[in-house]
Amino acid sequence: MNSEIFEYQITVPKSAIDDMNHVNNVVYLQWVQEVAKKHWESKTNDSIRNTYVWVVLNHYIEYHQPAFEHDQIIVKTWIDHHKGAKSERHTKIIHKSTQKILVSAKTMWCLLYKETLRPLRITDEISNLFV
Repeated sequence: MNSEIFEYQITVPKSAIDDMNHVNNVVYLQWVQEVAKKHWESKTNDSIRNTYVWVVLNHYIEYHQPAFEHDQIIVKTWIDHHKGAKSERHTKIIHKSTQKILVSAKTMWCLLYKETLRPLRITDEISNLFV
């Protein structure tokens, strides 16, 4: 699958900083989930969002470089592939001025019917939204 890349920017807030004076690892994970949600919402309408929901099966995340308060960062995501009800999404969190990768993540998501919370095979209608 050749998914287009979705991105948005964040200025690191004070609330993201931990006792070591850099962005807490849990915050990066929140941003990984947030960019996936923003991407989904940018490609779908209310009808689709009221019919389907995604849940995380697992995350694999690597922390490469720290970010600090007030840093400008870019969060990018794309879908690598999907099979059955599962979709593998990649995310890169990049320092805007240096272009260094701060975090890379791979998340396996599962598509569910929102009403029953049962898995649903990803249809062409859904996958074509992201190509």
